[in-house]
Amino acid sequence: MSEALRPMPRPRLYEQVVDRLRSYVGEAGLRAGDRLPPERELSQRLGVSRASVRQAIVVLEVQGLVEVRHGGGTYLRRDSLDAESVERLVERRRRLPEVLEAREALETKLAELAAERRTADDLTALRAALDHMTEEIAAGADGVEGDRRFHAAVTAAAHSGLLADFMRSIAEQITESRVESLRQPGRPARSLAQHRAILEAIESGHQKAAAAAMRRHVRTVAKVRLLDWEPDR
Repeated sequence: MSEALRPMPRPRLYEQVVDRLRSYVGEAGLRAGDRLPPERELSQRLGVSRASVRQAIVVLEVQGLVEVRHGGGTYLRRDSLDAESVERLVERRRRLPEVLEAREALETKLAELAAERRTADDLTALRAALDHMTEEIAAGADGVEGDRRFHAAVTAAAHSGLLADFMRSIAEQITESRVESLRQPGRPARSLAQHRAILEAIESGHQKAAAAAMRRHVRTVAKVRLLDWEPDR
């Protein structure tokens, strides 16, 4: 059978609801912090079941676009609802566990080596990365660039060319996991505090403590809403 003539997939109903909600937010001029109408009202106005509305809200929540406050409604976390396709979400959900597994293995060792081998210049770079992340978060951002700089500085401080090559080889996937983690509610501040603990251990030259602090951090990175989501195929 011709691949080109295979059956065309039908849009899932909740994906259509996501599209309608995106249009509604734009037309209504809603911004971050504004509340969406209740599920019951959305269901009635869109002519779909509450289950479809709920599925759409979960897709938006997984992407960090809305925050669902139990008993308090659904609020925008961004000024728009520019959502990814469900197919892309499914693919990211599939590969994320392996990326996080690789990060824990590599970065735990890098932190341990950094505690042993770091130079004064390395420590300066680590502190500068933390300062940058602090400024980003204070300005209302997620701290993605500061996070990237910090982990790059840990890698550099380990002075292991081969491990650095391994990190570069999965840089794109690491960026994906970083963005996924930092868009979780409350995560930027928690990540910053964990970075400080990693830096303190590296500064002190405590290899086991540095490895343990990095392991705790990467395991926190792994706690994302996306991995709890069960896509409706």
